[in-house]
Amino acid sequence: MPRAALGLSAAAVIVVGLAAAPALAEPPAPPSTSTARTELAALTVAAPHSMDGYARDKFSIWVKQPDGCTTRQDVLARDGKDVQDKPGGCQPASGSWYSAYDDATVTDVAQATIDHMVPLAEAWRSGADGWTADQRKAFGNDLKDPQLLIASESSNSSKSDSGPADWKPTNHAFWCTYAKDYTHVKSVWKLTTTDDEKKALASMLDSCTS
Repeated sequence: MPRAALGLSAAAVIVVGLAAAPALAEPPAPPSTSTARTELAALTVAAPHSMDGYARDKFSIWVKQPDGCTTRQDVLARDGKDVQDKPGGCQPASGSWYSAYDDATVTDVAQATIDHMVPLAEAWRSGADGWTADQRKAFGNDLKDPQLLIASESSNSSKSDSGPADWKPTNHAFWCTYAKDYTHVKSVWKLTTTDDEKKALASMLDSCTS
């Protein structure tokens, strides 16, 4: 069983019916507020690139990870609560998932979507259009940085390809973390920003209490 490779013996997970997904690593923690402000100040302001040639497929999302499960399945296991996998596989059959964008809990795995903190289209227009195929694949499946998170279908649809200049989570309590994570991902991947986006991120960082 693929999840056994993460530390559980096969005997420990073979049960009748559903197999419980072992706990994976916690989601990457956001940087401190001071670090986020420093990273934001260092982002290069530039005009958005053309969307010519853009396609989600160019980011090869949801590839197989070393544990044999897809990136999406690993995020569902990592960020879910009481996750139960289908027998003999990686796909969750049940559990609950918290969507920080709208402070909602999803109990239907089909409605627990995985969102890219910095949308793929936004990455394209801020530098990913010049990346290699391997770089785009790494970005689309980035488990190291705070780039992948659970989102309800409605919040994911509302956000779509927008950045913080045009969209903000309805859950104001998440604004601080959202701004920290978004800024950090852009910083790590050396993506550009715009004046409007930079102002929106700075405003949300002002909501941080620590």
